[in-house]
Amino acid sequence: MTYSINQGDNAPDFKQPFVSATEKGEISLSDLNGKPAVLFFYPRDNTPGCTTESIDFTSLLPEFEALGAAVFGVSTDSLKKHENFIGKHALGMPLICDEDAEMCRAYDVWREKKMYGKLFPGIERSTFLISAEGKIINAWRKVKVPNHAQEVLDTLREELNA
Repeated sequence: MTYSINQGDNAPDFKQPFVSATEKGEISLSDLNGKPAVLFFYPRDNTPGCTTESIDFTSLLPEFEALGAAVFGVSTDSLKKHENFIGKHALGMPLICDEDAEMCRAYDVWREKKMYGKLFPGIERSTFLISAEGKIINAWRKVKVPNHAQEVLDTLREELNA
């Protein structure tokens, strides 16, 4: 399968609403002021795989932050659903709300999916590691959740030590 956004490309900028445990606002890639960033796109709040992935990133958040990286989860859920998800699972990173899937389309994660024989549009679980200069260091597609957050952290460490 081919994608329009790949390793080495400039990461698409965005301006989207977000919520965290302590604040709400709008965020853009350019707001990160030269910090590396992790954007993990997931299908839906409070589903088993998405919950596990979000908890895994939360548990490693201090290590990402020690390396100067910002971590954001992204889905098409509403800010209210994100607030509930953060509260229910004590999530540490901000969640970006992309209700119109504009950011998902820009990162080419809005794909045709199949469940129970039916086709529908949705988010293909994907993660992007973005350099301080705004380049995509790595793009993980069709992510399998177990150990994924650790793999992203290890890749960031390797990149910073290269």
